[in-house]
Amino acid sequence: MGEAARSLFADAEAMLERIIEEKWLTARAVIGFWPANAVGHEDIEIYADEDRERAIATLHTLRQQIARDNRRDRAHTALADFIAPKESGLADYIGGFAVTAGLGESEAMERHVKSHDDYGRIMLKALADRLAEAFAERLHQRVRMEFWGFAPDESLTGDELIAEKYQGIRPAPGYPAQPDHTEKATLFRLLDAEHKASIHLTESFAMQPGASVSGLYFSHPESHYFGVGKVERDQVEDYARRKGWPVEEAERWLAPILNYDPKAAAAEAA
Repeated sequence: MGEAARSLFADAEAMLERIIEEKWLTARAVIGFWPANAVGHEDIEIYADEDRERAIATLHTLRQQIARDNRRDRAHTALADFIAPKESGLADYIGGFAVTAGLGESEAMERHVKSHDDYGRIMLKALADRLAEAFAERLHQRVRMEFWGFAPDESLTGDELIAEKYQGIRPAPGYPAQPDHTEKATLFRLLDAEHKASIHLTESFAMQPGASVSGLYFSHPESHYFGVGKVERDQVEDYARRKGWPVEEAERWLAPILNYDPKAAAAEAA
């Protein structure tokens, strides 16, 4: 809305045309699907094959712990709720993905955008980020309709796609439904994402190139996005046990969602 917005949009379209015509960026992706079942209350086991006898990985999720009015009959959700429990005998599955549209971004910055052109550099980074998100959305659509195929007859308008009216979700580690960024390590190992998609993780589990998106695919008809919110020490202790970590390590990675002071809790325990 307004002259400034129209000018910005025009500049972005002009650069996007150059990106396409001169092939500044390369997009790459990897997806995978595995037999899976929920174990315990918040973990998801991934199996080597349909025999489901050998687990090759465990994904750890967190459950909402927020206090609610008893009159509001809402479950405290964890991502593991969207996978069939092992004891049910149902053969369920989970998917994963890693996509990037940022290969070549650094080189494009050097070749095509002057070092003192901060506006152009910000624009290129923003466009690369948007292309990565668009790639992730398109890939998710093809997963639903083709690669996994649990919604082969999906027929949605652009507005309905934007409103996420489709079946299934693609939550990402480090975001509200699973705030622990370290879960990316398991996902990247399963996908062999560094080799197959040229995306690698930093020590802080950020993705490089920066214009990258990764996450899990859930097909359950009732799967939905949610935020874990704040958690108490009892859940952090349980999470640390499941991850094989000291409690202090879990508190480090879950620091933004802790509903207590770790130092005060440690002093009280001592």
